[in-house]
Amino acid sequence: MNEANRPLWAPWRIDFIRSEKDDYCFLCLHDEAKEQRSLVVFEGETVFVILNKYPYNSGHLLVAPYAHKDDISDLTPDERSEIMETTIKAKEVLQTVMRPDGFNIGFNLGEAAGAGVPGHIHMHIVPRWSGDTNFMPVIAGDRVVPEALAATRELLAAAWKAVK
Repeated sequence: MNEANRPLWAPWRIDFIRSEKDDYCFLCLHDEAKEQRSLVVFEGETVFVILNKYPYNSGHLLVAPYAHKDDISDLTPDERSEIMETTIKAKEVLQTVMRPDGFNIGFNLGEAAGAGVPGHIHMHIVPRWSGDTNFMPVIAGDRVVPEALAATRELLAAAWKAVK
């Protein structure tokens, strides 16, 4: 299999998939959920950027509208525009801070398509490096995340202000 066609393995995510879910939507940024607020990188007019607590790779970001909507067809023109502009900015920030070789960017619409939060639409931005899938997750079921989420959040939030 050539480098361009290798799958993105994330066997540790099965813990999230099988786990009991909270009664609230973590993407609705409930005031009582301090942990989720601590992962927010940027807050815009209609959307925000948050680090994925169960990342495929370090720096895995989600861009979501504040409004609890389950489909791109339900987004207002302002939300659509801001999601795309914010996604571009997030990619540029990740490029500056983490220097990945590429990205996976997209929506998972509905549970059958892999949406972990099917009721609240969100764009995934996953930085990728050549060789980022190695024996650790595939053989041992372990992942290597070289930096704590809080530290990554601080770097990305600071860079967000600097990247034009």
